[in-house]
Amino acid sequence: MAISSGAVFAQQQKTDLGKQEYNANCASCHGLGGKGDGPMAAQLRTAPSDLTQLAKKNRGVLPVSRLYEVIEGSNVPSHGTREMPVWDREFRVEDAEYYKEARGSYDAAALVRARVLMLVEYLDRIQAR
Repeated sequence: MAISSGAVFAQQQKTDLGKQEYNANCASCHGLGGKGDGPMAAQLRTAPSDLTQLAKKNRGVLPVSRLYEVIEGSNVPSHGTREMPVWDREFRVEDAEYYKEARGSYDAAALVRARVLMLVEYLDRIQAR
């Protein structure tokens, strides 16, 4: 069965939601390639992590649960001088503003979970193997 050029074009045009979420929320510090070299990196007291090395530093396994916790941020015991935003809170505020007309008709926790999982899945794809 041959695939039409239109179907190929449509496949190529699919939005990469994980990458889109990463570029919007993480790339300014971690860089477009995840190496920790974003335009805001020099402004931080602690250099952003090279996100492409997370699995390599963990014997080849991406620490998914820990990564989720750090991004989401609400269960990290002490943020102290943490410069990375607590994305659970940031996403809830952003989503509430976006969905303000839909009051009560969306699940805020599920939407945050989906956004964090999109980031985790994208970070898995950019790991140095």
